[in-house]
Amino acid sequence: MGASHLLISLSSALDRRIGWDRLPRPLGLLTLIGLRDQLRERNLHDTGLVNPAPPNPPDLAVRTLDGSWNDLHRPAMGSLKTRFGRNVPLERAYPEGEPDVLEPSPRLVSRTLLAREQFIPARTVNLLAAAWIQFEVHDWLSHDTDATSPIPVPLEDDDAWPERPMEIARTVPDPSAGVDGGPPAFSTHDSHWWDGSQIYGHDQAFQDVVRTGAGGALDLVNGLPPETLDPFFDPPGPRGNFWVGLALLHTLFMREHNAICEALRTENKNWSDDQLYDKARLINAAVMAKIHTVEWTPAIIAHPTTEWGMNANWYGLLGERVRKRFGRLGPSDVWSGIPGSPTNHHGAPYSLTEEFVAVYRMHPLIPDEYEFRSTADDGFLSGRDFLEIGPRAWRAPLAEIGVANALYSFGIANPGAIQLHNYPASLQSFRPDAEGPLVDLATIDVLRDRERGVPRYNEFRALLHRKPVSSFEELTRDPRAAAELRDVYGHVDRIDTMVGLYAEPCPKGFAFSDTAFRVFLLMASRRLKSDRFFTTAYTPAVYTPRGLQWIEDATMSNILSRHYRELEPALRGVDNAFRPWPRLSG
Repeated sequence: MGASHLLISLSSALDRRIGWDRLPRPLGLLTLIGLRDQLRERNLHDTGLVNPAPPNPPDLAVRTLDGSWNDLHRPAMGSLKTRFGRNVPLERAYPEGEPDVLEPSPRLVSRTLLAREQFIPARTVNLLAAAWIQFEVHDWLSHDTDATSPIPVPLEDDDAWPERPMEIARTVPDPSAGVDGGPPAFSTHDSHWWDGSQIYGHDQAFQDVVRTGAGGALDLVNGLPPETLDPFFDPPGPRGNFWVGLALLHTLFMREHNAICEALRTENKNWSDDQLYDKARLINAAVMAKIHTVEWTPAIIAHPTTEWGMNANWYGLLGERVRKRFGRLGPSDVWSGIPGSPTNHHGAPYSLTEEFVAVYRMHPLIPDEYEFRSTADDGFLSGRDFLEIGPRAWRAPLAEIGVANALYSFGIANPGAIQLHNYPASLQSFRPDAEGPLVDLATIDVLRDRERGVPRYNEFRALLHRKPVSSFEELTRDPRAAAELRDVYGHVDRIDTMVGLYAEPCPKGFAFSDTAFRVFLLMASRRLKSDRFFTTAYTPAVYTPRGLQWIEDATMSNILSRHYRELEPALRGVDNAFRPWPRLSG
């Protein structure tokens, strides 16, 4: 048995017998490395590239609009409209046929198990953490849907939903998938890469609006993205749902892009608008990836072992101080971190996966009610519900409140806990498109996993190398929840994956379940390790020395302070801007 397989075997045994989170930190981290190796070996499954090779780009040292030419040997890999991969074997990725795919009714699951009875806060993180993950998801993934042949969802007799049956637009499958008898596959409307596409777009029409055409800069009007961007930020369908939380982060990182342009221009006075823009985008995307890796993730999974592990993804086990003082010490990403290490796809072409999409269903993070306070003295400014700061309604309240005050208000507030009975009421009955139908997003979330062939919870656990639960009581420590799950599902093997993840107890410090973490463990490093702009092209020649130093110096706190000086007192002493900030006083 080779060293890698020995580590996998020992890690699996330790995790099953004791649990990685109950081991001493060094042994726990070694166990997580072994579990990640196991997942890399068994849980990366290719659904096939369908895009033809794109034409040669003008410059291989910049990110392309459609995500092509990241991998120079397979230039379509990860580009716009390529398929999602899978973290489960393809033979286990078939959706259930009707009527099983609708049983139990996803609307019944929404009403009975998910609906918020009272707001349950997640006290270890702040509301910026909730906005951040939606901001990042809008960069990573989206599915196209078709409302012309909707899925009819059965309703209970006492359900007051205004239309019967409830109709949900179908996910559009790749037309060439499944012709050989394999499961359906779905394509992303965004590139799979960590490239900042939520603020830069993925087509020329978006580019024509977001760029000023001078000095590489992005357009801001009165400190906010211009109204001409609204159709791109909030299009019809699942790619929309723009709200104040997203507006804050789009504004912040558009300003950061412009600050990077100014810094580059001082050293490269002859650079064109395109040169400044392309380089600033490259740097800004890496800043976002670093913040997500070493700040957001350690805040949301605040266990000593995972905090160390996520920092090791960026800096290596030797740590930040050694990396900053001596640079890389050899090619190993284990010792010196992923940035600058060799690219490795670990046996499957890079893509995001349907299971990755499934574990990022974190809508309970969103509160229904918001309180806005002043950076001057913490004084009350206004209270709003989600729909008043949500799709098509966010501009007026944000202009009235002010970006700095809104950021401060998000910094001191808690999001919701990711658990049963905490799904926001605002998202269970709202109209995301002005002319579109009323939707219950909780019902849609449940149905999407079934529709896309994500296995149900117990099978999902087993395929991620965790022992399935044998009873409802083994899944949850809450007797009431166990009884409700039994009433809705009848058998533990019928529990939907999202519902099981919400019911499962979390490791200490975690905002989500250990089963969901297995997908994070695999995919968090993969998003960096497969991307040449974080590996072989993470060099001064590509980023410029000033660019690499900008990334090195960047933290969420200093970005917030750079652009909104009013926030400096609130951020003083804050070591992670996604954890609750201290309240200011007059």
